[in-house]
Amino acid sequence: MEQGNTAFVLFSAALVLLMTPGLAFFYGGLVKAKSVVSMMMLSFGSLALIAVLWVLYGYAITFADVGDVGWIGIPHIIGIDTAALGLAAQVADAAAPAGSIPELAFVAFQATFAIITVALISGAIADRAKFGAWMVFAGLWATLVYFPVAGWVFNFTPEDDGGWIVDKLGAIDFAGGTAVHINAGAAALALAIVLGKRFGFSKGIMQPHNVPLTLIGASLLWFGWFGFNAGSQLAADGVAALAVVNTIAAPAAAMLGWITVEKIRHGKGTSIGAASGVIAGLVAITPAVASVEPVWAIVLGLISGVICALAIDMKFSLGFDDSLDVVGIHLVGGIIGTLAIGIFGTGVGALFGFGFGQLWAQLVGAGAVLIYSFVVALAIGFAIEKTMGFRVKAEDEIAGIDTVVHGEEAYAFARGKD
Repeated sequence: MEQGNTAFVLFSAALVLLMTPGLAFFYGGLVKAKSVVSMMMLSFGSLALIAVLWVLYGYAITFADVGDVGWIGIPHIIGIDTAALGLAAQVADAAAPAGSIPELAFVAFQATFAIITVALISGAIADRAKFGAWMVFAGLWATLVYFPVAGWVFNFTPEDDGGWIVDKLGAIDFAGGTAVHINAGAAALALAIVLGKRFGFSKGIMQPHNVPLTLIGASLLWFGWFGFNAGSQLAADGVAALAVVNTIAAPAAAMLGWITVEKIRHGKGTSIGAASGVIAGLVAITPAVASVEPVWAIVLGLISGVICALAIDMKFSLGFDDSLDVVGIHLVGGIIGTLAIGIFGTGVGALFGFGFGQLWAQLVGAGAVLIYSFVVALAIGFAIEKTMGFRVKAEDEIAGIDTVVHGEEAYAFARGKD
């Protein structure tokens, strides 16, 4: 066991786990004051549920060997051979050979990816979703979509029998542009369609209630993203260092791109736009963080900041209410970052004379995840809506759902007292 790499992976796991509370702050500041508790609880609920499911069977599904009859983990869970974790695959990496870190360190690191991916979806249904219905959706979607899709991407094995997107198709996704961001963005689009529009939905009517809270959330997300990107190398080496530099450069450039679009279109660059630009850049660099040099990371950041700033208006022209722009930032940003590898990725990009084979692999991988996640999420969402109901009552939505759903207020100031 290599103690330095083990410490690096464990610390990275802690950083990525911090991203989910950071996401709760980011999303919480964007909604109205009487829905902030509900919004933040969707993230915290995801953390609790997905962490448990990951230990019970999620890791076993994601990292199962092809053809292993125990792939769903149940034989491992009830057996005595591997305690309760269902450890079904070896961990391998070019710079961190099998055995260099404990497998449980990898289990912990990948658990945090599962948690944040599910939590990301919740931004599309802000202000109008039942907590219980969300928890049912989160569990089903993680089981039927995230765990298998993460296996398509992250299940790399020495025998070359792992995930088909990376091992068979040859697509490159270093830290989860497909498995995390396109996956979550497609599911968010499906749920936005299932739940329908908020009352009063129109441009400019829904303003963030707490801008500082959103900026705090964006800062925590950026901080945690260093573990997300650099930690995916599973070793404290030169590739991880490149990932850190690119994780600084791309979101910084994306912030500049986003607020420039705001300045041109509306005359002012906003703090919410700056925060959103940072997230767009982080999303775009995630799959490409080890495949582009820092200068190209800046280019990718600028492109993602500009395009995502324009893409968030899709919901108005196409008629779906993605409350907090999960589609415009995560789905669009994830696609941009994934495809950019085939255009200017080091050693593979068409711009450098390597042909369009890599771009085609990137496109197929992104499209497969998008379609699969969208279709299954749509089916799960409609099933929940038709049975237990997914959306709160109209009068509760208009009044704000914190008190109805959780019996709490975010800002419970004393009334009529000193």
